[in-house]
Amino acid sequence: MAITRRGILIGALAGGGLAIGYLLRPRHFPLPLSPGRDEYAFDAWIKIAADGVISVAVPQVEMGQGVTTLLPQIVAYELGADWRQVAVEPVPPSELHANPVLAARWAPLWMPVFPGLADEPDSAITRRWARDSRFNVTADGSALAAYEAPSRAAAASARALLMQAAAARWSVAWEECQVSGGFVTHEDKRLAFGALASEAVTFTPPDPPPLRPNPPAESPGDFPPGARLTYPRLDLPSKVDGSWTFASDVRLPGMVHASIRHAPLGSARVTQVDEDAAIGMRGFLRFVRHDGWVAAAARDWWTADTALTRAKPRYRVAGGADSMQIDTALDEALRLGAAERIHASGDMDAVTGGLPLQLRYEVAPAVHCTVETASATARLENGKLELWIGTQAPELARAAAARAVGIEASEVVIYPMPIGGSFDRRLEFGHAVEAAILARELGQPVQLTWSRQQEQVAGLPRAPAAAIMAARTDSEGGVAGWRARIAVPPTAREFGRRFFGGETPQDAIASVDGEADALALEGAVPPYGIPSVAIDHVPARIDLPTARMRGNSHGYTAFFTESFVDELAHRAGREPLSYRMAMLGKDPRLAECLQRVATLSEWGGGSDNSGQGIACHVMRGGRIAVVASARRDESGVRVEKLSAVADIGRIVNFDIARQQIEGGLIFGLGLTVGCSTRYSGGRPDTVRLAELGLPLLADSPGIEVEFVESDADPADPGELGVAAVSPAIANALFSATGYRFRRLPLFAEEL
Repeated sequence: MAITRRGILIGALAGGGLAIGYLLRPRHFPLPLSPGRDEYAFDAWIKIAADGVISVAVPQVEMGQGVTTLLPQIVAYELGADWRQVAVEPVPPSELHANPVLAARWAPLWMPVFPGLADEPDSAITRRWARDSRFNVTADGSALAAYEAPSRAAAASARALLMQAAAARWSVAWEECQVSGGFVTHEDKRLAFGALASEAVTFTPPDPPPLRPNPPAESPGDFPPGARLTYPRLDLPSKVDGSWTFASDVRLPGMVHASIRHAPLGSARVTQVDEDAAIGMRGFLRFVRHDGWVAAAARDWWTADTALTRAKPRYRVAGGADSMQIDTALDEALRLGAAERIHASGDMDAVTGGLPLQLRYEVAPAVHCTVETASATARLENGKLELWIGTQAPELARAAAARAVGIEASEVVIYPMPIGGSFDRRLEFGHAVEAAILARELGQPVQLTWSRQQEQVAGLPRAPAAAIMAARTDSEGGVAGWRARIAVPPTAREFGRRFFGGETPQDAIASVDGEADALALEGAVPPYGIPSVAIDHVPARIDLPTARMRGNSHGYTAFFTESFVDELAHRAGREPLSYRMAMLGKDPRLAECLQRVATLSEWGGGSDNSGQGIACHVMRGGRIAVVASARRDESGVRVEKLSAVADIGRIVNFDIARQQIEGGLIFGLGLTVGCSTRYSGGRPDTVRLAELGLPLLADSPGIEVEFVESDADPADPGELGVAAVSPAIANALFSATGYRFRRLPLFAEEL
């Protein structure tokens, strides 16, 4: 994307100012990064203080993915700053920090009619909508794609302004100056950024911004084990010493605490609460009832939660989610439902009718299992609502809270808080609405914290899915035709109706009933050079509301594809690695990942009883290959090692990329062996983490990760490992046991 004055204009006003954006017509936006005393704002991204501290705006929520290091790192590199002087400032929603990349990706959700008009980030419609909506949602690993260019351009312009200020003092041409380590230099003269900031904002930046010749990048070869990091994470020290403030750490004068009980999923409401049971409890204040929940307020959270336990809320439920109904609905959809073809390439006659090989795979609902439960603090005074909350969608949470208490969204102030791991759980913002209602009803500040049980009861899982994978092979066992028929609710469209339309979960299900959903089948098109491919979606109606999760549909489509490819290889008597390589002539990057992971893992060919399984996947420009190594012992079968090689293009921060791949592999392992529950009457059968089959530290395999050095555009590493690890483990278990697992989660008791 070309960087011009249209995309980046400097506010350059001390103590405030305006940044001007152009989209279809000139408009003025308030500067979101407000300067304090002796601070000077350089556009919407950078402040420089007289003492030299450089504050960088981060419009994405930090939830462990490292965005509060990545964006400041880009600014520090381009600006020429000393990393020790760089600070982070989370900012409220702003038109200047809109996320057009995610807006384009989600165009079918906010613009269901003619989404093709807005499916490119540079589309005028996309950019206008994203800015007007203050759409700065954190999701789908879009931070680098959306914000690297504008933050880098802002830093380049600020660097030029600092050089101009220094050059004016020295009476030299500003182009002759150099910048590094937080200083502007010329021959033997140098001045610190802080000493120049007040003068720099008075100059006019060059157009276009003078970007450095190369974008920020780190080479994997420069970081052997134990190597010193160039840009260590900014959030780690405060997380280690406990000073990092999360939503549940907020304390306000006169604040009370609230616990909550939710009605089961479905059309349900509270019918009975024994309020007398809390009489006499020290510190208890009152109950607050709503259609779908009841909360208790007290001087401390434990008293509030105990009061709810004693009150024994009862509910009336209609159409509550039930796993038997879910299984039946998916089965009937798969066998009899009308399908819509969302992808077709090659000769469709080759994939029509009963293909020679047809195998069924299934994936159960998956729950997020976040360590941090939902928490929000609200204060409503003089018609203004303040919210301290960790959310991936601050502007939508702000609007929903405003509607709930009957005020304008402009009267709601959001204080964005970090999240202790979200995995897309905090794209849902019901806790913001609940906290706002409680603050109104109680007439004083309140902090609402969900219990672990309520996180499970009210949490919406990743959609269940079932697939019939079918293939026609040639005389050598290669794939000539490929058809995937996948039954899954139109989960992305359902999410969009809740997220953008404000519909209730049950209304959203009804609104999208029978609609095809390409986003629900992302990742289903195999990465291989197969002559004829057809991907069909069968929309399944289930009563269970579903939501987004780390990896989203890639978490099950990769399982379907790579498990099926492995079965095709074994039926053809072919070695699984070479079978895949033979089909990758048009994707040398993925082929290199496979070759290198074979070396890294000491791949033994995947023969019977070797205990090794391989899988690969392509996701939003990134590529990964994984080998899982399993062994049989007296207690069953154990996954003892995961080896991965990823190509994520240009790597901005190697350490964070490695963390994200490793974390994704462990998260995917959890989805492989657990993180699922059955439902009865709208309630999950499992509400405790200990019962969800999560891998313990003792169960976690050794992990080794390597990266392919690449100059391709950066791809997010956070979800790649999630997608590829399940089929690799399933294939390894087949090798170790001779038993083919075709359902997720796998039988955790055997691992």
